[in-house]
Amino acid sequence: MAGQKQYNLIVAACKCKDSLGIGINGTIPWKLRTDMKFFSTQTSTTAEKDKKNAVIMGRKTWLSIPDKFRPLPNRVNIVLSKTLSECPAGADHLCRSLDHAVKLLSDPPVADGIDVVWIIGGSSVYKEAMESSLCHRIYLTRIHSQFECDTFMPEIDTSKFKVVSDPAVSGERQKENDIEFNFEIHQNIQHTSTS
Repeated sequence: MAGQKQYNLIVAACKCKDSLGIGINGTIPWKLRTDMKFFSTQTSTTAEKDKKNAVIMGRKTWLSIPDKFRPLPNRVNIVLSKTLSECPAGADHLCRSLDHAVKLLSDPPVADGIDVVWIIGGSSVYKEAMESSLCHRIYLTRIHSQFECDTFMPEIDTSKFKVVSDPAVSGERQKENDIEFNFEIHQNIQHTSTS
C-alpha cells in the first residue's frame, strides 16, 4: 500500500430499511441544491492550483449523471467497469477495478497532476472503498427524511471511523424543500494522527 493515494468518499444518504439509502431507479430521490453545491465544491477544490481532483465512479453512476453535466468539469473522471471495452466518451480513464484506478492515480505521470481522489458511487464501489485502509474520510450528507430507495450503501463502521469536525464544513442541521439534512465527516481512525 506504500505510495498509494488515499481517497475520500462523498455520498448523500437517508435512513431506509435499516440501511443508508442512496438512490432509486438510477436517480437520487431528493433534490437539494445545497448538497449538489457541497458535492461540487468538495470534489473540485484543490490545495494546489496546477492540480485537479479525481472522481472515481462505477459505470452506472457515470450513466446516471445527466449528459449536460458529464464529464464532471475540472476533475479527472474515472469510470470503473468490467464490461466496457473502451473508455466512455468524455471520461478520462476506464479502469477494471478500484485497485487499478488507485494505482493509476498513484503512479507518475498521472499522480503528478492529482490532488485529492474522491469516490462518488455507486453502492458496490462505496462498499469496497470503505473496507480499504486507503479510505481516509467519508463526507456524508445525512438526510433526515424517509425516501424509498432501491440502492444502498453499508452503515459506517464506528469502530473504524469517527466523526470529526472541519471548520470549512458546517455540521448544523439545515432545511431545504422541507427536507432536513446535515453534513458529517467520518475519518478513518487509522488516519487520525496524520491529519
